[in-house]
Amino acid sequence: MTQRRVSPNRAQRERVARTVFRSQLLLGSATLLLVAVSVVLNHELFTNELFLSGVLIIFVTTAIAAGVPWRSVSKNWTIILPILDVIGLVIAREGDPPRGSAFLLVFPIIWLSTHFGGRGAVGGVVLASLLLWLAGWLRAEPLFGDEITRLAILPIVLAFVAATTHTTTRRASAQRVLLTQQSELFEGALRRSRREERTLDAIFNTVDFGVVGFNRESKPTFVNRAQREMFARFGVKNGQLSSIVVYHEDQITPYSEQDRPFQRAIRGETVDRAIVWVGEQGQQQSAVLISARPLLDENENYDGGVMVSRDVTAELRAIKARDDLVASVSHELRTPLTSIMGYLELALDDDSLDGSTRRMLEVASKNSDRLLALVADLLTAAAGGEQQIEIVVGPCDLSVIVTDAIESLRPLAAERNIRFILGTLPTIHLQADAFRLRQVIDNLFSNAIKYNAQFGTITVTVDESASGVELRVTDTGRGMTPGEQVNLFDRFYRADSVRGSSIHGTGLGLNISRDILRRHGGDLRLESVSGQGTTAIALLPRTS
Repeated sequence: MTQRRVSPNRAQRERVARTVFRSQLLLGSATLLLVAVSVVLNHELFTNELFLSGVLIIFVTTAIAAGVPWRSVSKNWTIILPILDVIGLVIAREGDPPRGSAFLLVFPIIWLSTHFGGRGAVGGVVLASLLLWLAGWLRAEPLFGDEITRLAILPIVLAFVAATTHTTTRRASAQRVLLTQQSELFEGALRRSRREERTLDAIFNTVDFGVVGFNRESKPTFVNRAQREMFARFGVKNGQLSSIVVYHEDQITPYSEQDRPFQRAIRGETVDRAIVWVGEQGQQQSAVLISARPLLDENENYDGGVMVSRDVTAELRAIKARDDLVASVSHELRTPLTSIMGYLELALDDDSLDGSTRRMLEVASKNSDRLLALVADLLTAAAGGEQQIEIVVGPCDLSVIVTDAIESLRPLAAERNIRFILGTLPTIHLQADAFRLRQVIDNLFSNAIKYNAQFGTITVTVDESASGVELRVTDTGRGMTPGEQVNLFDRFYRADSVRGSSIHGTGLGLNISRDILRRHGGDLRLESVSGQGTTAIALLPRTS
């Protein structure tokens, strides 16, 4: 059932009606008390027509205040009541020798000052003063000194009461307006907060990843729909991972209680992309990617946190299926490819071949070499998905490896008129895997040739220090945008700008090269500016 809202105008009229009756009832009660006290002290007042007339005017005015429906009358008409009160009190004062009824004039003066502002205050004081002096002059006997003093002091007292009431009323009105504004602001903020809360609830319950919020007491305060549905099939209640065993990425080793991502999150730790497997061994299991961040209050103290989880089972299985396929296909290609290359070498050793046939066989041999390199990259990438690249460390000379790589790739660079710029290299002895380092350097030089400009250059520098060696390969090619550099070392990644071009590649070279250098204790990074070229920086320690 809907509630009817009262309009502001109607509510104001109701308040006016109640105020009119209360104000007049207060004066009527005071007048009645005055009559009772005066009668006890002076029985002759019952025979005083002026006193009784004034009191009657007060009581009639009280009856009018109670009987008239002021909610349907304009507020301006209510001024009649305090005016009648002033007249009645002045008449009653003339019939009351002690003049005690004059003190009741403060009631209509307060009424006029409160509800009719400055004009009501001034008008009430002026009206009361004029009536008091007029009544004094109309008496049969002349005014004496004490009466003149009372008639002079009474308007001053009434003026003071009117001024104080008006000032207090204005201050109270201003405070009421301020409180009303603050209340409206607070209610508006509360409505916005509730609307934003409903919006966030709707958003969180719409997204397909789980969200759990918890307070500083480690108690969950919010669990969205996706979180509950994600783990419901494993018997998890309310989507809370604390009630089920979870396993590491090998799907066999269970997490210890203190190392569980959820426990770490409620302790205020940051969790970055932790993968857990949910479900008992030998049954259906799901991989969940979990991240968590603590929330801090204004004093940087722990105030709860939020944990986000996403089901990545399909993605991990797709990656594994891809790696299995790549490994299977690569193994199947390698055997016939090795045979093809062997027969091509035998054919090229035949001195009786005519020039045209030799050129065709050389093209086939060259492409076979390229295909074998691609297969080797694919096998390395597939092996890297489950195990690290094998490194065989031994003494080697980096300067010899760099020089040999340049000599082997110089013919390929010459096809596009690209020059290698290499200063005199000192002998650089390392404890490293020479075969793997050659694989890295070949990849860096090959990229510098493929993505370079016609008639470009490739500058190779080596800087030594006590702790290690820094190899820089700088080309003058197309460079890369910041967006293209974000996923540069991801497996099978190729920038959109070269994916549909004539520049071939698998997107594995940089990933494999960085993995090799990291296995040596070094690293690989790239610095590039679009349109100005790229610099590959390989860092190697003296001893791997």
